[in-house]
This record gives sequence, C-alpha cells and structure tokens, in this order.
Amino acid sequence: MAENEIKKKKETNSKGPSQELKDARKKIQELSEKVEADKADYLRLMAEFETYRRRSAEERLSLVSTASADTIKGLLPVLDDCERALQVLESSSDEAAREGTALIYNKLMGYLKTRGLEVIEAKGKEFDIDFHEAVAQIPSPSPEQKGTVLDVVQTGYMLSGKILRYAKVVVGA
Repeated sequence: MAENEIKKKKETNSKGPSQELKDARKKIQELSEKVEADKADYLRLMAEFETYRRRSAEERLSLVSTASADTIKGLLPVLDDCERALQVLESSSDEAAREGTALIYNKLMGYLKTRGLEVIEAKGKEFDIDFHEAVAQIPSPSPEQKGTVLDVVQTGYMLSGKILRYAKVVVGA
C-alpha cells in the first residue's frame, strides 16, 4: 500500500503545479457546467409542476361548474311549469293557489340566482342570435318592431355568463 502512495505522489509531482492547476480549472469548469445543467433542469421541472397545478385547479373548477350546470339545467322545466301555472292562475279566483305557486317559483328562482342563473330578457328587445332562437316569424304590427322579439315562447337562461338555454322567441317580420 505504501508503494502505491509513493507512486501516486511521484506522478503528482511529475505533473508539476501548472498541470495540477489546469486539471483543477478543468474540474471546476465541468462542475460549473453540471451545476448550470442541474439548475436548468430544476427550473424546467418547477415550471412544469406549476403548469400542472394550475391546469388541475382549472379542471376541478370546470368539473364543479359543469356539474352545477347540469343540475340547474334539469330544474329549468320546473321553472317553466311554475311560470305556466302562474299564467293560468292569474285569471283564477283561487288566491291561495296563486300565492303558493308564486312563493314556490320565487324561492326556487332566488336560490338559482344565487348560483349564477340569469334570465335572458327578450321581449321587446332586438333579435340577437347569440341569445335568442326564433321559433316563429309574424308580420310586425309597426315598422319599428321589425326584427324585434314580439313574444317569448320559452324563457332563456344564462349561468355565470354562459348560455344555458336560448330564449325561444317570436320575431316580427
């Protein structure tokens, strides 16, 4: 063992101090390059993780909003039935039935509005294909009403700014 150590010392001494300095500088350069490469890999990995975290959070929010949209969309026929019942009960002499139906409708509508549901106002407005679906076109009573919504067949709704159901309307021609 002592012989090996002596040989190593001789080899080291034979290289000389300038060779040792060159080797040390080369080693430092290699280590610096490795550190830079590892740093770049680390930064890339952190950026990918941040992207993954943001995307998964967006997907969770999308899933929740989609689920609530499906639930609310399923309740729209109930709202339609309440509106029809209120229209029928307007001419009825049964005050209790009218008040009860109005109470149910208002509670349901109030709850759905807190969840982001908005009614698309259509009657008397200019026909807009982004919000309305024309189911009929009739001659307008006056030239000013041409292209406007004369009647609403089925109320349209938006949920958090997105169309949930288009308003089905009658347009003046």
